[in-house]
Amino acid sequence: MEARRSRRPEAIVAFSDLVRVETRLYNALDAVLREAHGVTLGAFEFLRYIRAHDSARVADLAAAFAIGVGATSKGVDRMEANGWVERLANPANRRSSLLAVTAAGERLIDLATPTFDTEFARLTSSVDPAALAALVQTLGVLRGELESRGVGQPAG
Repeated sequence: MEARRSRRPEAIVAFSDLVRVETRLYNALDAVLREAHGVTLGAFEFLRYIRAHDSARVADLAAAFAIGVGATSKGVDRMEANGWVERLANPANRRSSLLAVTAAGERLIDLATPTFDTEFARLTSSVDPAALAALVQTLGVLRGELESRGVGQPAG
């Protein structure tokens, strides 16, 4: 039985903790944003990405969030139906559209951002600020490495 044990038992613990922390933070932040502003956390993240990236396309969102293009397109459809984004003709490629945040989407981002920031601070208040900053830096390095190598992108 001893041979079957992982040589790095901390790997499964680290993975489990990362996933469970992410899930709990995501669910809690999503619930607060839905209640306060009628927006899902996913839509809020999409809106912030589109605002920060001129000429963003659905494919760019899918790559940035490591999710399928179909699911991303459906999310953009919902945001468009809510009046938060619009699809513009892409002069470089007629087969794709460029995404732009509307005035209503801008207002939503501006209102929801302080709510997000306050709730995130509340949820992470038990962690020493220096430790949280180190975690953010560490996760950024890991994320950058995984993204640069294309690790974890959906197949479809």
